[in-house]
Amino acid sequence: MYVVCVHVHVRAEHREEFVAATLENARSTIQEPGNPRFDVLQRVEDPNRFMLYEAYRDEAGMQAHKETAHYAAWRDAVGPWMAEPRKGVKHTGLFPDDPRQWSARDA
Repeated sequence: MYVVCVHVHVRAEHREEFVAATLENARSTIQEPGNPRFDVLQRVEDPNRFMLYEAYRDEAGMQAHKETAHYAAWRDAVGPWMAEPRKGVKHTGLFPDDPRQWSARDA
């Protein structure tokens, strides 16, 4: 698995708008064939900070995601709401080792 953890710091006055736009993007993303999982996490001690945990079958799946209309709409909408630029950190997923266990569609 090819995993990207995107760290986002949103201005407080745009938090609810960010959450709504991000959940819409996540729901669309898990319908993509290259993305079995997309988690949206909000930090407990600072509700203006989020982490998007995106798992793709491979790097090509991530690149395909960046070409979708729903990603472009999300990116363009949320950019002005951020307190600082978002930061994506790439990882190789080691476990679960069975790709079927990654799917958010079956949850």
